[in-house]
Amino acid sequence: MIEIVFLILRDVCLFIGALFVLVGSLGVLRFPDFFSRIHATGITETVGIAFIFAGLIVEVGYSLTSLKLLIILVFVFFTSPTSSHALAKTAIHAGLVPLTHKGGNQPSN
Repeated sequence: MIEIVFLILRDVCLFIGALFVLVGSLGVLRFPDFFSRIHATGITETVGIAFIFAGLIVEVGYSLTSLKLLIILVFVFFTSPTSSHALAKTAIHAGLVPLTHKGGNQPSN
């Protein structure tokens, strides 16, 4: 009985993670400017990978492999938002202005 619960939990986690990654990919295609695209991928990638790794940890059970997956997950939690922030800051320093309702991507003086 407990094996069925673990299988269902694993499948639900993997499905939710894949759904988040899919939505983030659609955000890259649909959003109008760089900053909204990077926001969509940064958020959904982190949450999606967390669910995918949670499903994988449930799959492998209590072992050294689950510890390794957990370490990778913590690494992704710290590096993904940091890299998104670094990309956005670099884009601002390069002169890219976020899209606003007032006038598009015009540089502000």
